[in-house]
Amino acid sequence: MFSEFYSYIGLIKLDMLFTLISINRPRLNNVIRCCEQRHFHCRTSSSPRTDFMRTNSSLYLKPKRSVTVSPSSLCLRSSLRLNTSIITFRAPVHRVPPAREFHTSGRLRALPAPLIWLVLKPLQKLMAIILGRSIRKWWIALPPNKKQLFREWTWRRRWHLLGAGSVLLFIISLLFLTHLDESPITGRTRLLLFSKEAFVELAQSTAEAYMEEFKDSLIAPSDPRHQAVELLVQTLVQRNKDITEMSAVTWTVHVVDGPPINAFVLPNGEIFIFTGMLKAVADIHQLVFILGHEMAHALIGHAAEQASLSHAVDLMSVVLLTAIWAICPRDSLALLGHWIQGKLVQFLFDRPFSRKLEAEADQVGMQLAAKACADVRAATVFWQQMEIHDQLSGQPTIPEWLSTHPSHQNRVRQLDRLVPEALELRARCDCPALPEVDPRVVFYKSVQLLLAKIEKQEMMEKEERNERERAGVMLPLPQIPSVPAQGSQPQLGGVLATSALPQTLLNK
Repeated sequence: MFSEFYSYIGLIKLDMLFTLISINRPRLNNVIRCCEQRHFHCRTSSSPRTDFMRTNSSLYLKPKRSVTVSPSSLCLRSSLRLNTSIITFRAPVHRVPPAREFHTSGRLRALPAPLIWLVLKPLQKLMAIILGRSIRKWWIALPPNKKQLFREWTWRRRWHLLGAGSVLLFIISLLFLTHLDESPITGRTRLLLFSKEAFVELAQSTAEAYMEEFKDSLIAPSDPRHQAVELLVQTLVQRNKDITEMSAVTWTVHVVDGPPINAFVLPNGEIFIFTGMLKAVADIHQLVFILGHEMAHALIGHAAEQASLSHAVDLMSVVLLTAIWAICPRDSLALLGHWIQGKLVQFLFDRPFSRKLEAEADQVGMQLAAKACADVRAATVFWQQMEIHDQLSGQPTIPEWLSTHPSHQNRVRQLDRLVPEALELRARCDCPALPEVDPRVVFYKSVQLLLAKIEKQEMMEKEERNERERAGVMLPLPQIPSVPAQGSQPQLGGVLATSALPQTLLNK
C-alpha cells in the first residue's frame, strides 16, 4: 500500500514538472539545453524500470512494462533533481502594468508663405542697407595702394565675375519660368510665387481681424439690406457654377453700417460691403456688377499674384539698394536714393500692375453679371455716377499714373467696349430680354437736364443781381437747391433720382 502511495506521489510530481515545462518552454531553454541527452532511471531490484528520456528537445515518459515502485528504491539523485526542478520552474506571476495616460499634442502648422514674406520683407531691406553701408565704410578705410590692387584684381577676373553674374541671372530666370501660371478665367500667363491656398489660409486671420473691427457696426442677417446682398451673391454663384473656382469657395456676406462707398472680398470668400455702397448704386444691376467685380478678384487670385510680383521686384531691388548705400558717399544721400528707388518701384511696377488687375476684374465682373442676367449696360453708368460724386464732394482729381485704380473716364470707355460682348453672353444664358431704353442714354439725358437747370438758375440769379444793382433796392433771392458742403458724402440716389433707372430684381 505504501509503495503504491509513494509511487503515485512521484508520478504527480513528474506530471507537475512536465506541465510547468510545457507552459514555460521559452524560459526553460537554458535548462533544457543542459539536460539534453541525459537519462534519469528509477530502478528496483526485482521490478521493471521506468525511463525518462529527453530526445529531440521533447520530454516523454517511456514505460517498459507495468511499474511497481517502492519508496526505498527511488534513486536519491533523481529525487534531488526532481525537487530542484520543481522549485526552479515555478509559474511566473503575471503582473498587470499600471495604466498610463497618453496625451497627444496638436499638429504643428507651418506659417503661410505670404506671412513669412511679410516678416522677411523689411529684414531683407535692412540687410541690404547694412551690407551696402559696410562696403562703403570698408572702401573708405582702405589705403590707396590696396584700392589699386583691388581694381587690378577685379579687372583680371572680370570674365569670371561676369560669368558668375550670368549664372545667377539664369538661376533667377529659371525660378521665374518654373512659377508661371495661367489665369483660371482669362487664360493670361502670370507669375505666381505664392499659391492661392496659402492666401486663403492667411485671409482667415484677416477676416477675423475685420470681424473684430466691425463687430459693433455689422448689420444682422435678418435686415432687408443684408438679405438683398445675400440674394444677389447666391444668384451670381448659381449662374456661374460652371466656373470651378466659384463652386470651390464658400461665400459669406457681411454688411457693415458705414458711410464709405466701398466693398471688398477676401481670398477665402468673405464679402464685406458698406451701406454707403448700397446708397451709392442707383439700381440692382449696378450692385450685381460691383459684387461680380469684387468676387472676380478672389476667383482669379489677384492677391497672390500681386504679392508674387512684389516679392520678385523686392528680390531684384535688393541688389540696387545695396549699390545705392555702397556708392553714395554720405548717409543722407543714400537715404535720398533709397526714397527715389522706392518711388520708382511703386510708380513703375506696383501701381501699373494694380491698375491692370482692376481692369481685368472689371472684365470678369461684366461676364459674371451677364451670366446672372443683369443689365450690364448699367456698369458704365455707375462709374459715371462716381465721377459726379467726386466732383460734388470736392475730392481732388489726381492723374491716373499716381493711382492704384483706373480713372473713372477710362473705366467707362473700357466697359463700353466690353458691353456688346457681355450682351451676347447674356443672350446665350437664356436671360429675359432687356428694356429697349438704354440706361446710359437715360443717364446722359438726365445729366444734361440737370446741367441745363443749374445753368438756367445761374442766369436767373445773375439777372436778378443786375436788376438790383440798377434799381438800387434789395429783392429777395430765389430759392436755390442746396449744394452739398465740402467733404460731405452726398447720396447719389438722391442726386440722380431723375435718371429713373430700373429698380426691379433679377428674374433669374
